[in-house]
Amino acid sequence: MAELNRRAMLGLAAAAAAGSLAACSEASSAPAASQASKRRFANKVIVITGATSGIGRAAALAFAAEGGKVGFCGRRELLGRQVEQEIRSHGGEAFYIRADVRVEAEVKSFVDQVAQRYGRLDVAFNNAGITLERPLHEYTSQQWDDVLHTNLRGVFLAMKYQIPYMLAAGGGNIVVTSSSNAIATTEHRSAYTASKRGLVGLVQSAALDYAAKGIRINALIPGTTDTGLVRRAAGMENAPDAIWEIAARQWAKSHVPGLQRMATPEEIAAFTLVLASQDHPYMTGAQMVVDGGKTAHAG
Repeated sequence: MAELNRRAMLGLAAAAAAGSLAACSEASSAPAASQASKRRFANKVIVITGATSGIGRAAALAFAAEGGKVGFCGRRELLGRQVEQEIRSHGGEAFYIRADVRVEAEVKSFVDQVAQRYGRLDVAFNNAGITLERPLHEYTSQQWDDVLHTNLRGVFLAMKYQIPYMLAAGGGNIVVTSSSNAIATTEHRSAYTASKRGLVGLVQSAALDYAAKGIRINALIPGTTDTGLVRRAAGMENAPDAIWEIAARQWAKSHVPGLQRMATPEEIAAFTLVLASQDHPYMTGAQMVVDGGKTAHAG
């Protein structure tokens, strides 16, 4: 998740601007996501929160590519319509609804609309999240609540309204996006870390609530992923793409032990589909860590 120090990243960007792209070309790049070889979600109904960009967007495309009927939400309507159109242009089925996971009535309406459109719910990927980084005493109560209400309470609300449909269908799979910060974190992330560590506990307890009723619930623990959220947290949202790519690559060499690069959204989305599929029916209440070696080093 957002693990980029703004001053360090801006310094790296300035250094990168003085050099050349060729000088950094030997840095490892993320492998391209492999084409799905099977349709694990044919005729399955998938509901996703936070799918207008980043990991959620990549997951929406991947679920649809494997035959899923995808209903998804996010606050940015233009981006949502673009994702919906991209899926449909490739022959997939998608349905975008603007909804804010902080607002209970909007969450309920979103889930209800997807279930009514497609007749059931089989899979939920609760992914919506934000970050705001500063020393603890500098958060206002409103800022703290905004992070916790989006990341933690938003997942509670989504599950509250998704689970009855899954019970009616005889079972289902829920995947929740936590973060490697739930295991090992750093300064300035108290709100984000509290929310993401809280999600692990939520998943563990809820998994026990519904295991006997055919609903599996698991947590995805991604490391730093090259998304717009991370770029904004680094203060480089408006930097040229070439500068961002070089600075991020250099940062990862010293901050991601092991693979020394960020994940791509597609790589993390691939593991979302693993957890959401029927490939591993004995897995529930678990945490799948996909972080390039970050938490292994921290441990």
